[in-house]
Amino acid sequence: MIVITGATGQLGLLVVKGLLEKVEASQIVAAVRTSGKAKALKEHGVQVREADYSRPETLKAAFAGATKVLLISGNELGQRVPQHQAVIYTAKAAGVGLLAYTSLLRADTSTLELAAEHLATEKYLQASGIPFVLLRNGWYAENLTAGIGPALQQGAFIGASKDGRLAAATRAEYAAAAVSTLTGEGHENKVYELAGDKPFTRVELAAEVSRQSGKTIGYHDLPEAEYEKILATFLPAALARIIADAEAKSANGELDDESHTLSRLISRKTISLAEIVADALKVS
Repeated sequence: MIVITGATGQLGLLVVKGLLEKVEASQIVAAVRTSGKAKALKEHGVQVREADYSRPETLKAAFAGATKVLLISGNELGQRVPQHQAVIYTAKAAGVGLLAYTSLLRADTSTLELAAEHLATEKYLQASGIPFVLLRNGWYAENLTAGIGPALQQGAFIGASKDGRLAAATRAEYAAAAVSTLTGEGHENKVYELAGDKPFTRVELAAEVSRQSGKTIGYHDLPEAEYEKILATFLPAALARIIADAEAKSANGELDDESHTLSRLISRKTISLAEIVADALKVS
């Protein structure tokens, strides 16, 4: 039985969808904070169980009978380490045979502020004795394409990455990697650095949006503090901080990668910048 935590989140839903193509629905458990949001999954035959990272007492029943667990990192910045530890502790007590964790690209060497909680979780998991898989996801393409709508209205993207290359991949591709490790063999105690095959810069993103939209879209690179201030007008302050920090450090190659590990794991090339933009424009 495979348990997916955060199964009603954007990544979790894609993982469950991918699993449904490979295993019986009855062998999939959607572990969710609010069961009412998982009605569609239940209708597909997926088991739905309550599991709240902040309420460890809910985890024991959620993991009953589990052979594999995907721990999708929580979104409560500053609270994730104890929350993740509770999941790992309960999974070990339940006798889980494999726990996969969605971490961050090169978490063990990354200087991104975002890396600290991921690395602490990784160390706890590795020390737990549970066979593990570290899915070190790189930057999500959706983090970048979310700015296409405003850029089309204002004539430019904003950011703080200078000419840093971003090896971004889509949420669906990271989900496919998780499905591959949960349904395949030989992934125990492996660390996978996952990122898009063809890194690109913010300038190249703007140029591709210009080409496809027929509008001239530029890129305005801002000081990190100024970019953070703008992000904080529509994002929680802590989230604005880590995004600004990550983009600024991408100028030094922190979000670049040429390993092609993701495409090997999912047995196909990751989609190109042109495809990423085309898909995003359909919904912009």
